[in-house]
Amino acid sequence: MNLPFDDEHAALFTVGQVAQMLDVQQAFLRRVDDHRVVSPQRSTGGQRRYSRHEIGRIQEVVSMMGEGMTLPAIRRIFELQHEVAELTRERDELARRLAAGPGSAT
Repeated sequence: MNLPFDDEHAALFTVGQVAQMLDVQQAFLRRVDDHRVVSPQRSTGGQRRYSRHEIGRIQEVVSMMGEGMTLPAIRRIFELQHEVAELTRERDELARRLAAGPGSAT
């Protein structure tokens, strides 16, 4: 049986919980969301809900900001990382098709 906390993308944690876990201000989490660096899901009441994956991303943000990076720069880095991952998947799929040879089912 899969439980919600088994899914790293399940939005389980409130702003207050995440702020306490990471020792950051709630305003900081709202600013990260406003800059679209991490976009938590919203509850039916409109409250932010964070997943374990997003909490990990926020930890990365805190570290990068400690190195002097701005939120727009961090957002761009995350966008580029996503693009690289997508292109890598495409390349791997094309390599797989080439290795299968012409006329093979894909």
